Amino acid sequence: MGLEAARELDCAALGALLREPREAERTLLLDCRPYLAFAASSVRGSLNVNLNSVVLRGPRRQPPLSLPAGGFDGFQACCPDLCSESPVPAAAAVSPAGVENSRSDARAPFYDQGGPVEILPYLFLGSCSHSSDLQGLQACGITAVLNVSASCPNHFEGLFRYKSIPVEDNQMVEISAWFQEAISFIDSVKNSGGRVLVHCQAGISRSATICLAYLIQSRRVRLDEAFDFVKQRRGVISPNFSFMGQLLQFETQVLCH
Repeated sequence: MGLEAARELDCAALGALLREPREAERTLLLDCRPYLAFAASSVRGSLNVNLNSVVLRGPRRQPPLSLPAGGFDGFQACCPDLCSESPVPAAAAVSPAGVENSRSDARAPFYDQGGPVEILPYLFLGSCSHSSDLQGLQACGITAVLNVSASCPNHFEGLFRYKSIPVEDNQMVEISAWFQEAISFIDSVKNSGGRVLVHCQAGISRSATICLAYLIQSRRVRLDEAFDFVKQRRGVISPNFSFMGQLLQFETQVLCH
């Protein structure tokens, strides 16, 4: 059965509900904010919306709840004891066999820890910081870089083949308009025997979206399967809500044909 319409609760009512163990157990909280905001602080037990298998295949629960004006900040002020304050830890980066991560500075943001992760033997996913680490790129055998941002520079123009997709990470961007161009670039690197790093600023939303689109088309898999596959390798990925919707549409287009 599909989900019923969302019920709107004020902050105090939601707090009271979550303090009841049986009600909390039956309640599914979806946090639609960008992942970095969610990682900084969130309602305990909530899920950042990304439509992975946890959401798609999870147990049947109550209809989702909607907070009124004030959103999370209002709820945190009302019920600080029900909110987490420490960042959600990122899953450990998975590097190619025999390659040590060149970035392990504890002072770096969590999404820059480690190095680029291998999605496929010729496809790597990472952040802008990873794209500026020449030693790390060479250790992974990178020969090309797909820059999915409007602000990250191409650091080594003379050493690697570059392609830029100048998009921002917001709900208004039609990133799907770039899917085929990005997929063609990745395939061209693969066919030449090279390896490509796909990155954005944090390696969380834009570049992850491109990698998911590539897997959907090249491996003809459903979005939830592609998401879980990438999530296992780079635990911080979380395309924004609009990008996930565009990926679902892309999945339909690809698999229906």
